[in-house]
Amino acid sequence: MPELSRRVLCAALLVTALAALFLSPPFRSLLNPQATMNPDSELEFQMPGVIRAYTSGRVERFDGTKTVPPSPAGDPDANGVASKDVALDPAANISARVYLPPGLEPGKKLPVRRRPRRRGPAVVVSVNYRLAPEHRLPAAYDDAFAALKAVVAACHRAEPDGAEEAEGELSWLAAHGDASRVVLAGDSAGGNMAHNAAIRLRKEGGVEGLGDAVSGVALLHPYFWGKEPLGAEPTDAGYRSMFDPTWDFICGGKFDLDHPYVNPLASPEEWRQMGSRRVLVTTAEQCWFVERARAYAEGVKKCGWEGELQFYETKGEAHVFFLPKHGTDKAVKELAIVADFVRRC
Repeated sequence: MPELSRRVLCAALLVTALAALFLSPPFRSLLNPQATMNPDSELEFQMPGVIRAYTSGRVERFDGTKTVPPSPAGDPDANGVASKDVALDPAANISARVYLPPGLEPGKKLPVRRRPRRRGPAVVVSVNYRLAPEHRLPAAYDDAFAALKAVVAACHRAEPDGAEEAEGELSWLAAHGDASRVVLAGDSAGGNMAHNAAIRLRKEGGVEGLGDAVSGVALLHPYFWGKEPLGAEPTDAGYRSMFDPTWDFICGGKFDLDHPYVNPLASPEEWRQMGSRRVLVTTAEQCWFVERARAYAEGVKKCGWEGELQFYETKGEAHVFFLPKHGTDKAVKELAIVADFVRRC
């Protein structure tokens, strides 16, 4: 697949503190009167089983915190996929884990994608961006955009001979990344970030070495929300109170629920500026944000944006079901849709 071998995917990945499924409203500790006197014991916000944030600034995370070491020599459990941790932008303290498939010819260009062992070889860049609440939005957006620029710059450093030694940490990108074929992708909050990066790309006049458009944007079950219920979304205040406060907590009250960051439907005129030639939107019938994904896809089609849009919905499943159910037929099919989209970009 020669076309596949020329693509680069810069993945804007889901990170727990920003996209932990938004399970509960803010919660003040009322059980112990003494707790309210101690800011290190008073809860400002919590997602049960995921995160607790205290008024003192202390944060406890319970999910998504485990990591495994990289495998520079290749992981036999991942079909020989190698990985290493790199500093994408040392000045901004932005790091990433890069994954490389086995058996590459010297100088062969590859896409960078999240699951390299599925549907063809790829280089994966998994960005470690700053988390809320320690770093409120727009910190994560800034880091995602800085990572995109760093990946493109690293790909342009490629040399036919000696790239591995010359480029150090970023040698895999220098040797195998093609900056002319970039796809942004992410699930949940990562989908939100990929959309906003594509909008920002054209607004800021592009990125050196890339231009003002990437080859594609893949939004998997994107996290979008808004002040007013949309379509068949529940209208009762109790349900919406599970989601509304989360955005305020993540951004520290800086942006309301109809800001384009979280509600693109509030500013559809921006879609015409999307810096991408293709867009894929996936969702699931029981996803909390399914109505937003459907409306987003329809809006992009009608806004005058000159590109190709693809929409895919999985029946009978919930938000990002392909993560806990990654081996099921439905999950494999959805990820095959994503792989086919990337292949065409």
